[in-house]
Amino acid sequence: MSVTVQSVVDRAEYIFQDTSNIRWTTAELIFWINDAQRDISLLKPDATSTNTTLTLATGTKQSVPAGGNRLLKIIRNMSAASGGTGKTAIRIVSRDALDTREPNWHDPTVTGYAKHGTTVKNYMYSEEDPRNFYVFPGVAGNAYIELVYSSNPATIALGANLGVPDVLANAVLDYVLYRGYMKETETADQQRASTHYQLFIASVTGKTQIDSITSPNYTAVVPKGPQAPPLGGQM
Repeated sequence: MSVTVQSVVDRAEYIFQDTSNIRWTTAELIFWINDAQRDISLLKPDATSTNTTLTLATGTKQSVPAGGNRLLKIIRNMSAASGGTGKTAIRIVSRDALDTREPNWHDPTVTGYAKHGTTVKNYMYSEEDPRNFYVFPGVAGNAYIELVYSSNPATIALGANLGVPDVLANAVLDYVLYRGYMKETETADQQRASTHYQLFIASVTGKTQIDSITSPNYTAVVPKGPQAPPLGGQM
C-alpha cells in the first residue's frame, strides 16, 4: 500500500471545495477514512488478508491471531513458529462427516488414526463462527500451520499509508465524500451522498466479481492421478 492518507484528504478537500477545512475538519476526514477501511474489510475480507504462521493450541479448537476478523484459508503444516519450511498440505473437510466417522476425535485420549499429535491433516470451518476453526487430528505438542486470515485494519493517521490495496483508494475517497455530504441538510448534498455511497459499494463489490473471474483458480485443472483419500489420507 503506497497511497497516503494525506492524498485522500487532499482530494476530498478539493472536491468539497473546502481546502481551508471550514466545514469538514481534517480529523473528521481521517475518521471517515478509517471507517471506510473497516467497511471494505467487511465487504471484501481479502482486502486485508494476512499470511502468517500460527502456533496451534492444544486440542482441536483453534483461533485466528488477535486482531483477525475471519479465517480465509489454511495452507500447510510448518516446521517452526517462524522462519520454518513447509511440510504436508492441509485439506478442508466436512465436520459432519468426521463426527459421523469418529465421534470422539475431540477427545485427547482418542487412539487410532484420530490420535492427537503434531501434524494437522484437515481443518473444519463454519461461517457462523468466523474467528475459530477446528483441526484434525487434535494437537498434542508443538504444531505450526500457515494460514491466511482477514485482519482488522489498523487505525491510521495523516502521515500513514492506507491499510487497503491502492486500487481501492477511489472507494475510500467515495466513502469519505459520502460521509461528508451526509452532514449537510440540502437535498442536493443528500443526493451526492447517496451517489458516492453507491460508487463505494460498486467499487468494492465490483472488484470482488473481477477477482473471481480473473483468479488463477478460475481455470485450474486438477492433476490426474489416484483418487484423493478423504480425511487426512485415511481410507
